[in-house]
Amino acid sequence: MRTVRRRRLQKKTDYKSRLSLLGSGKKRLVVRKTNRYVISQIVESHIAQDKVLFGISSRDLLSHGWPEKLKGSLKSLPASYLTGYLLGKMAKERKISEVILDLGMHRNVHKSRIYAVVKGIVDAGIKIPHKSEILPETEKIEGNETFSSIIKSIKK
Repeated sequence: MRTVRRRRLQKKTDYKSRLSLLGSGKKRLVVRKTNRYVISQIVESHIAQDKVLFGISSRDLLSHGWPEKLKGSLKSLPASYLTGYLLGKMAKERKISEVILDLGMHRNVHKSRIYAVVKGIVDAGIKIPHKSEILPETEKIEGNETFSSIIKSIKK
């Protein structure tokens, strides 16, 4: 009988995908969703130990010009896109040009918040291997006039 690893039982680690990500030797874009925020980090692995180089949460959008009245929508598609865009700008400043996506235990759902973060990072100029049809459309991200004006003001 084969025992299951503890972190797999706790639904924290998919060892098969982790091994393939570590084998690539590239820095990873780790995107995690919570009930209120979207957290994205650039992580480097060295001898199977992860080191978070830098990261940003959608909570940080409040200090970049996200309106206080829209504080409850920090997990929306526009907030996810801007989180990725700001992380991409931070990566460009640190001379990181290419990363790979680490979904962890999240399901692969096309045009979701995770892929909105990926679209933001790609728009900031970072290379990520992906298919363009999995990214959400620009019209869906910008949504109404409120979100499109917020996106334009934060991008400046």
